[in-house]
Amino acid sequence: MDTMNYTLLCDFYELTMGNGYFQTGMGDQICYFDVFFRDVPDGGGFAIAAGLQQVVEYIQHLSFTEEDISYLRGKGGFDETFLDYLRTFHFTGDIWAVPEGTPIFPREPILTVRAPAIQAQFIETYLLLSLNHQSLIATKSNRVVRAAQGRPVSEFGSRRAQGPSGALLGARASYLAGCAGTACTMADKLYGSPAGGTMAHSWIQMFPDEYTAFKTYCQVYPHNAVLLVDTYNVLQSGVPNAIKAFQEVLLPRGITHCGIRLDSGDLTYLSRKARKMLDDAGLTDCKIVASNSLDEYIIRDLLLQGARIDAFGVGERLITSKSEPVFGGVYKLAAVEDAGGNIVPKIKISENPAKITIPHFKKVYRLFARESGKAIADLICLHNEVLDDSKPLELFDPDATWKRKVVSDFVARPLLAPIFLGGRLVYDLPSMEESRAYCKAQIDTLWEEVKRFEYPHTYYVDLSQTLWDIKQELLEQNG
Repeated sequence: MDTMNYTLLCDFYELTMGNGYFQTGMGDQICYFDVFFRDVPDGGGFAIAAGLQQVVEYIQHLSFTEEDISYLRGKGGFDETFLDYLRTFHFTGDIWAVPEGTPIFPREPILTVRAPAIQAQFIETYLLLSLNHQSLIATKSNRVVRAAQGRPVSEFGSRRAQGPSGALLGARASYLAGCAGTACTMADKLYGSPAGGTMAHSWIQMFPDEYTAFKTYCQVYPHNAVLLVDTYNVLQSGVPNAIKAFQEVLLPRGITHCGIRLDSGDLTYLSRKARKMLDDAGLTDCKIVASNSLDEYIIRDLLLQGARIDAFGVGERLITSKSEPVFGGVYKLAAVEDAGGNIVPKIKISENPAKITIPHFKKVYRLFARESGKAIADLICLHNEVLDDSKPLELFDPDATWKRKVVSDFVARPLLAPIFLGGRLVYDLPSMEESRAYCKAQIDTLWEEVKRFEYPHTYYVDLSQTLWDIKQELLEQNG
């Protein structure tokens, strides 16, 4: 999959517009596009950026083959000189983006493209599908991980994912956002998300009885014996047979680390009963793993009810983000350069205020309280504005003409890093472990009120006065 040429994985209108730009002499005009999103999935307080590595790989391999060009010729409507231009097509522009694992908020640019019109327009689809999908799964995964309150969560969703890439990249995003591992073997090979697993119900059914199945598994995998105890009856046969197998096979070898998995029934009740049975048998190191259509709300409720669960396996509701399966990131024109190289801001206006875009070539700062280190607001400003964090700063609500906020005693850090400059990769892609650690550290900078599942505190994303004035002027000109 990583070596597949995804150049034609685009909306067809990217090509029709490109052909039109080419024929009208607009193909080389420099444009600025922003990727941003409007709403946090599940009504949460923040999302997590993911998918940048795949964007980088796509840009690096962007090219049209002769087979691609022949296909487009067969569609009709494309000028032959445009098709000839595609033979040497490659990305020559600039891209800035937030690092993977960064907490992100609505309306702020998470990726900005500066490139000739044909190039900037053409890459829209792949950028959005990569960032939308992985940011969605990373956001959902982190909600699940936080609900587990430090207990390991493994991603179990490959068989319910929307296709191979949904399984693989979903597992990647889930590990980035805090999951301990995955059931997907290929995700481990490609992305380093540790793969693990033990048995299905079919293993138990293959043997003449449950005890023989458990004993055999313990003999084959003495250091990874996690037994699925709900094939027949959890408390009457499953747990007792697991205890017997552990006592007869593992304990004589000095092995006390083992586990059972519950995959059905009342997980609170069963885990509490199973815990007592295991402890009474002296198996206090035996862990209890739970699975079966879990999500952050079910996990939270299980723990509130006193469930004795040590780890969770979460499948379909994580890998598909079942509760809200669309991230909603968009790609909008923010500015163009005129013949003199001057940046001309552009705005899209809508009767829905949330769909009015923020114009111009921009950068984003995150403001951290100097004393606590907590993030207090994000500021969107012009690309060439210099922020002085030694004095109080006035922030302007993007949608209001009156609502302002003053912050002081803060440290400002830029969010967007240069990824490509002049078509050349200038960003050192971090390892998965580095991105994972960065994600955890950045989430720790958020106030607990922002991390609530229901009715989280609204994190401020505001404009500098200069940018706010430009937006108001464009609204008045085009209103």
